Amino acid sequence: MSRSSQTPKSLSHPSYWTTWFGVALFWLLGQLPWRMLLGLGRTIGRLAWWLAPSRRRIVETNLALCFPEQSAHQRHGFAKAVMRSTGEAMTEIAGAYVSLHFNARERLEITGLEHLTRAQESGQGVLLLGMHFNTIDIGARLLGEGAGVRFSVVYRPNDNAVLDWLIKRGRSQYVDRYIDRADMRGLVRELRAGGICWYAPDQDYGTDNAVFAPFFGVPAATIATTGRIARMGKAVVVPCSHYRLPGGRYRICFDAPLDDFPTGDDLGDCTRVNQAIEHAVLRAPEQYLWVHRRFKHQPDGRQLYAARKRRR
Repeated sequence: MSRSSQTPKSLSHPSYWTTWFGVALFWLLGQLPWRMLLGLGRTIGRLAWWLAPSRRRIVETNLALCFPEQSAHQRHGFAKAVMRSTGEAMTEIAGAYVSLHFNARERLEITGLEHLTRAQESGQGVLLLGMHFNTIDIGARLLGEGAGVRFSVVYRPNDNAVLDWLIKRGRSQYVDRYIDRADMRGLVRELRAGGICWYAPDQDYGTDNAVFAPFFGVPAATIATTGRIARMGKAVVVPCSHYRLPGGRYRICFDAPLDDFPTGDDLGDCTRVNQAIEHAVLRAPEQYLWVHRRFKHQPDGRQLYAARKRRR
């Protein structure tokens, strides 16, 4: 029997009741005052340093690979800042989806909006080069609700139907359309119609349709679809990043479009994409998603991350 046939169709099915209880707690959490919400997140991040050693080791490995010029002492402090920021993201996501009190316009500042405006005025579609910062979910709300940008988002449906419903409902107020990442034709149609689509290629999705392009000087399996989508959709590629500022404020940055892109050379195009992401990461490196095993696949088959310990 297939997995899909075993999945309950009704969201009220008893198998989802535990998830619904979690959703209720999630909603209550999202109503906390914003500074309290982030403070709780930082506490969770500090605890995760000790309670989630496998994730901490991934962070430490990534930082050692990408910032070899730093001393061990510097990277230790850096890794702790990453875990605190990741903890903030865990509670911030509740506010991003369900807070009734968050005023996106009052908390947002934007730089480089002229890059997006000019791209739209050209009549072409815009492929927003997204990035997995810890502020990814609140960044989407800020972009749609705060900046007033109507956009579609490429995503992978969640395996849990209730969580998928929560994510879609949380984002529906500021996202025009969801495009399954397997539906590249739908994405291309949206771009050719002059739409704005957010697309993040900065994770290790395996080696299919990927090349090993340098990311902070380390070979990283990078999907080559960014250039192909831009070419087929006749789209301008505008890097878009988002940052958490002191006092519960945020900044969205639009960088200049990638010029002469794509070239048709997958390695060259992926290198350009990774360079644009590096540039954005260096503005606030502790806010990037370093808990992800970005270098899981290597061209020579090496394992850069320590194997998980099996429970006896």
